[in-house]
Order: sequence, then structure tokens, then C-alpha cells
Amino acid sequence: MLSRDTKSQKAEKEPKKKFELRAKRTFSEEFKKQKVKELVNKQISIGELSKLYDVSTTSVYRWLYKYSPHHKRGTTQVVQMESEAQKTKLLQQRVAELERIVGQKQIEIDFLNELITVAGAELKVDLKKTFCTKP
Repeated sequence: MLSRDTKSQKAEKEPKKKFELRAKRTFSEEFKKQKVKELVNKQISIGELSKLYDVSTTSVYRWLYKYSPHHKRGTTQVVQMESEAQKTKLLQQRVAELERIVGQKQIEIDFLNELITVAGAELKVDLKKTFCTKP
């Protein structure tokens, strides 16, 4: 949130705009088809198109429904539980694999630390202090 000082400073910097009615604009069929083609090819998003040409998102959706062969009004996307369950299963397998790898690395670290301790005891030298870099 902005503080009162910041709000008042911002209001002082920006000149007040007069209320103006925007002239009615119409876009050609070719323009709409081209923009729908860009939407379908994911070159631009609906929000970006709306802001860029100062058109409501409702209008952009109307163009999409009218000119896109893939997007029809009333089309519903159904999420299959089997597909979601499959994705979840794959993700759980991946997590288990990563946990296994982390466990192996931890065992390796513990082994090396114990090796340094035993070697230091055998040689009667503190290897941790001897081989550490100076700060």
C-alpha cells in the first residue's frame, strides 16, 4: 500500500486528465482474423492484445470464437481424473528418486567425515584443522 505522502506526491506529478469519450472504432475482418491467428499460434496473449489495441477482453474473445476453428463458444475442457492421477504418480516417483539421491549423497558425506576422523586418529594429526584453508 502507498502511504499518504506517496499518494499525494503521485497526484501532484500527474496532471488530471479530462474525461473524454473515445471515438467508435471498427476493426476489419482481415485484422481480426490475423490477430486470432496470432492468438492461436501463441504469439500474443489475450491480455496483451487487449492492452495493445485498447480493446476489451470480451471483444477479443468474441473474435476468437468467431474466427478460430478450434475455439467455439460453450466448449468445455474436461480434466480426466486418470490423467491427473498419472501426473501425480509420475511426480511422486520423481520425488522418491530425488530423495534417494540425496540420501546416497548424505551417506557419502558421513563416510568421508568418518574416514577423516579415523585417519586423523591413526596418524595422530587433526586432519580437519591441518587441511582447512585459512580464512
